[in-house]
Amino acid sequence: MSFDDIKNKAKDLGGKAKETAGKATDNEDLEFEGKKDQLVADVKKAATEAGEKAKGFVNDTIDKIKGDKDEQ
Repeated sequence: MSFDDIKNKAKDLGGKAKETAGKATDNEDLEFEGKKDQLVADVKKAATEAGEKAKGFVNDTIDKIKGDKDEQ
């Protein structure tokens, strides 16, 4: 787990806490802010995962090309 993963998880948990506190105190602004924080964390997580998949694809492709060259 990277430092960015930890920051995203903290943002998500903080958002859940804000949302819960907003619901408990009938504070719609705080509830909305909590939902927004959770969404930001989810988007960052998805972007990180997509980047990692892209890196893996590129590395696999490079390895395949290198392997094809070695066979010639």
